[in-house]
Amino acid sequence: MQPLVELYEIRAEQPSLNDNTGDLDRLRRVVAEQLSGREPVVPYGCLARVAKTFRHAGFVGGAVVNNLPSGPELVDFVANPAQPLVGMALDLGTTHLEAVLLEMASGRRLAEANCENGQIEFGADVLSRIHYGAEPGGLAALHSAIISSVNDLAAELAGRAGLGDGEIRALTVSGNTAMVHFFLNLDPYHLIREPYIPMVNMPDPFPAGELGLAVDPGAPVWVMPGIGSYFGGDLVAGVVASGLGRGGQVSMLIDVGTNAEVIVGNNEWLIACAGAAGPALEGGVARMGMRAGPGAVEHVEIDPESGALTYQTIGGGRPKGICGSGIIDLVAGLYLGRFIDLRGKFRPDRLPDRFVETEEGLAFVLADAAESADSRPVLFGQVDLDAVMRSKAAMYSILTTLVNQVGIGFDELEHIYVAGAFGGHISPRQAIILGMLPDLPLEVFTSIGNSSLAGAELALLDEEARRECRELVKKITYLELNVNQEFMIRFSGSRFIPHTDHTLFPSVPFFND
Repeated sequence: MQPLVELYEIRAEQPSLNDNTGDLDRLRRVVAEQLSGREPVVPYGCLARVAKTFRHAGFVGGAVVNNLPSGPELVDFVANPAQPLVGMALDLGTTHLEAVLLEMASGRRLAEANCENGQIEFGADVLSRIHYGAEPGGLAALHSAIISSVNDLAAELAGRAGLGDGEIRALTVSGNTAMVHFFLNLDPYHLIREPYIPMVNMPDPFPAGELGLAVDPGAPVWVMPGIGSYFGGDLVAGVVASGLGRGGQVSMLIDVGTNAEVIVGNNEWLIACAGAAGPALEGGVARMGMRAGPGAVEHVEIDPESGALTYQTIGGGRPKGICGSGIIDLVAGLYLGRFIDLRGKFRPDRLPDRFVETEEGLAFVLADAAESADSRPVLFGQVDLDAVMRSKAAMYSILTTLVNQVGIGFDELEHIYVAGAFGGHISPRQAIILGMLPDLPLEVFTSIGNSSLAGAELALLDEEARRECRELVKKITYLELNVNQEFMIRFSGSRFIPHTDHTLFPSVPFFND
């Protein structure tokens, strides 16, 4: 393993009248000996700092070297070569940022934190923000907001680890293509317009000081490469974290957030696509929907005979909303109890005490006002249910379209890795009942948590992971669903529970009344 930044112990000969080698040339020569003859470059912005600290330390100490694709880069010199070098791995999410601080030589986790994405004031979703970015001053505001959020997170992490901001020596960033554009201050205008071309898929590393990031100015910022407008570095990170591209068996990775991003393949080939299947499950559509966090109902059980309901919240407190996994549990339970029909329509006559009329129509009462966190009932309306039906149909259609493109069946998949907060809480069995995931043995499904962040961590710590990321970009075939007629046909057939073709879900009871 070779981390993004390393510290090399240095003991150079003292200058003399018989050796008038310049300080930096002397240092580079000694460092090159430890780099198998590869002499590092010293960026102009680091010249004075490196030369001054090298001389001040008496030509003995530690050389800080960035391991970049273009070659080694000497950016600092420290008197104490035993001090650990610390790096930050960042998941640049649309709604939330999540990051960890790692000691790069050992991989030891020093601190972790998350925060809301400051861009939310300009739009809850990427599409709204892209439109806002097209207005005068819009892109500058979006860029400033995300940099501010990253800096706040860096300061919080450093504080938790007992460090100063300037002691963070490297940053790896994983995010969808739009978020990377906002982060790099690149115009995202063409991401949503045919032929959907990003300004860049594979940004080169650059010094943190160029973006005004609150870390060491010479810290390399390594952004995970993406594939296209709807397939960003966050999914490439997931492929690396899951090992999907390294094994011989065909497997699948599903990451549900603002979009559903899916990739299938093995070490010989990979094909991927993305589509809008996540918002109803993440809080973007359901009125009481929320991100998986404290107070969110994450699991629901409904007795199919009596309709008795129990639920579990994240953190164990009173409920204030419902997250994606809770929504799937709820809808699956409603179906098995026949409290909704196969079209996803409420049947209030079956459980009259649990339904109320609202301004938006009929709603199911998950928790009444007396038991909720804010004295408001937690409701799940017909409008919400309709949105979930569309999302689940889109999800299954994405999966079936993708496997059909490569001529395999779901039963040929060795593993299905489910990533993100969605994957961390979801019950695969309930998702199968709903017709969202294929009807396969439960052992096929594996939750891998925040794979975007996990991939960023690997890129921070391991040169092989960084190389794999860049190779994956050349290897993955991207399927554009926006113009795929097969997807639209499959979508129409998937808008029933579990599906119009019941033979696809043999383990799910079929109710035709």
